[in-house]
Amino acid sequence: MDDDIIIVGAGIGGLTLALALHQAGIACRIFESAAEIRPIGVGINLLPHATKELGALGLEPALARVAIATTDATFFNRFGQLIYQEPLGRAAGYDHPQFSIHRGDLQMVLLDAFVTRAGNDRLLTSHHCTGIEQDDSGVAVSFSDGPAGSHRAEVRGKAVIACDGIHSAIRKQYYPDEGEPRYSGVNMWRGVTRWKPMLSGASMVRAGWLSHGKMVIYPIRRAGADGLQLINWVAEIETQNYRKRDWTRPGVIEDFIGAFADWHFDWLDVPAFIRAADSVLEFPMVDQDPLPRWSFGRATLLGDAAHPMVPRGSNGAGQAILDARALTAALQAHSDPVAALAAYETQRLEATTRIVLTNRSNPPDAILREVFQRTGDRPFRMIDDVISREELVALSEGYKRIAGYSKDALRSG
Repeated sequence: MDDDIIIVGAGIGGLTLALALHQAGIACRIFESAAEIRPIGVGINLLPHATKELGALGLEPALARVAIATTDATFFNRFGQLIYQEPLGRAAGYDHPQFSIHRGDLQMVLLDAFVTRAGNDRLLTSHHCTGIEQDDSGVAVSFSDGPAGSHRAEVRGKAVIACDGIHSAIRKQYYPDEGEPRYSGVNMWRGVTRWKPMLSGASMVRAGWLSHGKMVIYPIRRAGADGLQLINWVAEIETQNYRKRDWTRPGVIEDFIGAFADWHFDWLDVPAFIRAADSVLEFPMVDQDPLPRWSFGRATLLGDAAHPMVPRGSNGAGQAILDARALTAALQAHSDPVAALAAYETQRLEATTRIVLTNRSNPPDAILREVFQRTGDRPFRMIDDVISREELVALSEGYKRIAGYSKDALRSG
């Protein structure tokens, strides 16, 4: 067991890494803080660069059974006027799909695949990481039995990978004086609603703008016998008022629905849609300043533990998946784990730093900002009077290049 790679955290990044390592014949074990891994959360998008890697792990059929293959991105102003539409995934000529999926469904696909392939004994729950120590022969990871647990245990391995998210204990060990998360000035409320299909039935909708209220809406499960899809939505509003980040904090509809009170479109009655939500969560749109390094000898960071980013552009889970691919390749290429973790950092740190900074200033929804500013937040007669098709395409394609999922980047990679 001392030769295992120790993975701290069984989220999207940790499970993807474990599957990739197992496929490569590299022994690993996952240690998860929670007593039970449950399918929690709301929707996320898997862009083609992420589905390419998951497809290489043999997971595309399982994902296709529980996800929506997203066909188009459609942008509206807050008056319901169409600004721009473009195809996505295979509909856009990519070799790989774009999936909209419930985060819990994605996690369960990854979990089931890992347990089936590697065995139940390779994943241990109720193991909350409290710190690490390392020497020339390996690394010792200390655990308690849950975040407030008193029982202590120590596990040794040849390297440890922190996949323990935004509250990473290992990140905290190496950056004890790191400041509070950087608030973007935008608070968000997230929910899921059972509703009849809208537009194509597989559209990702972005509408409005942050100063007056912006929505992102997309289905994450197919329609059931009642004809209703499970549809994910995010409401974003500029405000100085926010509370500490907590992915599980319940949200209050009355705190934000006023911004969308007059959003009655021919394709969706937004206030009624929000009020019909199964659940609502509140989260400030925060990130952390990029770190100067992730790897410290036999320890490194991955996913949100390495590069928490403002949740725009559908890139949080995707970048964790790309991290997993790069780290696995580095461990295959280098017999020395210290050299492997350093090589992984060299490949991924600069790329993710660019995305963190781009998400702050020019994410895909910059299209909405541009139209909002040019129109003075008023309806337009024709969108071509406001912005050219060429400019809209350039805004969209520019983000794809930075985030690493342009068609050229994927075909050359």
